Amino acid sequence: MEAYKKWDRRGFLGGLGLMAGSVFSGPKLWGRPQTGAAASRGLSRNVYEDLGVTTIINGQGTMTMLGGSLIPPEVEAAMDAASRHFVSIPELEVAAGKRIAEMLKLPEGYSALVTSGAAGAIQCGISGVLTGDDPTLIQRLPDLTGMKSEVIIQKSHRYPFDHQIRATGVKLVEVETREDVRKAVGPQTALMFFTNYLNGAGRIKVDEWVKLSMEHHLPCFNDAAADTPPVSHLWDYAKMGYDLVAFSGGKAIRGPQCAGLLLGQKDLISYALLNNSPYEDTLGRGQKVGKEEIVGMVKALELYLNDDHEALTQEWWRRLDTISRQVTRIPGVSTAYYIPAIANHVPTMEINWDPRRVSLSPDQAFQLLKDSKPSILLEKTRIGLAMNSFMLQPGEDKIIAQRLTEILRAHRT
Repeated sequence: MEAYKKWDRRGFLGGLGLMAGSVFSGPKLWGRPQTGAAASRGLSRNVYEDLGVTTIINGQGTMTMLGGSLIPPEVEAAMDAASRHFVSIPELEVAAGKRIAEMLKLPEGYSALVTSGAAGAIQCGISGVLTGDDPTLIQRLPDLTGMKSEVIIQKSHRYPFDHQIRATGVKLVEVETREDVRKAVGPQTALMFFTNYLNGAGRIKVDEWVKLSMEHHLPCFNDAAADTPPVSHLWDYAKMGYDLVAFSGGKAIRGPQCAGLLLGQKDLISYALLNNSPYEDTLGRGQKVGKEEIVGMVKALELYLNDDHEALTQEWWRRLDTISRQVTRIPGVSTAYYIPAIANHVPTMEINWDPRRVSLSPDQAFQLLKDSKPSILLEKTRIGLAMNSFMLQPGEDKIIAQRLTEILRAHRT
């Protein structure tokens, strides 16, 4: 935790943070009411109602399909302030990257880039490895004629977001063992790629993978998109030796949903920026990140590093306990707790019931909750439901407990 002790309320845009946060008192816990800029501009209480769109009580977590997370008022204020001036976007990216590297105490020679989510970080990061700062090569992507064109990845680490890797024109070379890696490395190998949340699925683990890349003098990329908390992951992988690491900005860090972080070697970060918006005739031109998102991401990171993470965790447990105490009063209903090892590493609860005592399938329970007013989204499992509580707003744990209890009681046999 020493990596961020010096960043206090006098940090980046700290005055704005104080102004926006002054309406709150007590411990800084996620899931507090969202007020401030929107209300002062006379917007309606719920802009989604104006559009006829259903708002959701989110028991699934930081899902992109649900909008990630909710940004704090301090971040709203920082973004609002950023919207009032023109600046050079490349200059702002470099300055923000330097500030982020300082906040995280990244190794010497590392910097950062604010990107369009972790997916954008993957694409521009790999593009930069392929092209360097050669403008001709940058303009040619995804045509890799005469260039290195292969990325080594574990077979068990293939996942939907490897589309962002393939978009650069490379071929993914699948391996399973260390010997496979040695056989796969050749003149066409550009880098090695690791999917962090699949660490347990592969035969080569996160620390071993980067050592193999060093052995073969290859850049190594780690997609750690959803892998905060714990907060230390923001610097762990860089200190492990990974040349590039991607994080989502709009998940647990609570930055703008369209923002992400690419951390890495300064030269690779500079090449990634050259392959990205605002530069024209680049593969990443459509992955625009505005000045507001860049500033908002820096402010969100500052807040996240200063959060009381222990207090947050205890609050997430308390919310789950509130729901568990109520639903387990129904005969045949039980709950169990766990914390996922990697990605969404937060308190999680399973809610199960004996089908002989509650005549309700997981699909039916999920749909009844979804169709409730307000709509409630939990996760389906093979025998029941599961949820986490770290994206809940104050009082929503009680709403879930009441509605779920009503549904389960209505289907008792």
